[in-house]
Amino acid sequence: MKVSPRLIIISSLFVTCLITANVIAVKFVSFGFISLPAAIFVFPLSYIFGDVLTEVYGYSTARRVIWLGFICNLVFVFFVWIGQIMPSASFWEEQQSYTAILGYTPRLLLASFLGYMVGEFSNSFILSKMKILTRGRWLWTRTISSTIIGEGLDSCIFLTVAFIGTTSFMPLFILYHWLAKVIIEVVATPLTYAVVGWLKKSESVDAYDYSTDFNPFSIKSH
Repeated sequence: MKVSPRLIIISSLFVTCLITANVIAVKFVSFGFISLPAAIFVFPLSYIFGDVLTEVYGYSTARRVIWLGFICNLVFVFFVWIGQIMPSASFWEEQQSYTAILGYTPRLLLASFLGYMVGEFSNSFILSKMKILTRGRWLWTRTISSTIIGEGLDSCIFLTVAFIGTTSFMPLFILYHWLAKVIIEVVATPLTYAVVGWLKKSESVDAYDYSTDFNPFSIKSH
């Protein structure tokens, strides 16, 4: 089966944003009284690309790309861990820095994977169902609504699993994190419209998931 080069590009950007966000999330940046991970500007892009995939190609295609992102992230983490446990050269003195930036703890990994899977699949499911409900109209309503739910679940699960029981856990931090992601989605809405419109026209595709199996673990193509 011939695969569209545009689909490959969107999928690649989705995975790249996901892995990039996981790397730079260790740094926190401050905006006045609010502190957020540096990934706050990157991770929402994966949801935007997820919206594009679902809106244009349908839930089943988005499901495969979401799993692809999970597998690629798992491969990345595995080889980062291999690099961490390999003996350092005698002249290299940056092992502590390597571990601080790339050394994921099992708890953070679990939080990241759970948040990602629940958030992305919820986002795709809601957008797909709303597309049928709105009969393909008012794209902004489903991109923003799906992001509110998907990003909300992602933020709650990740930050709760990662930090509950520690001094770093702050319920307000979850709220700030979620609001920032939603605002980025809203601001990016014109770009989402442009990309979706271009893809639908150039691909001659506009999928509606009337008979799709929405089980995240399904291997069916529809």
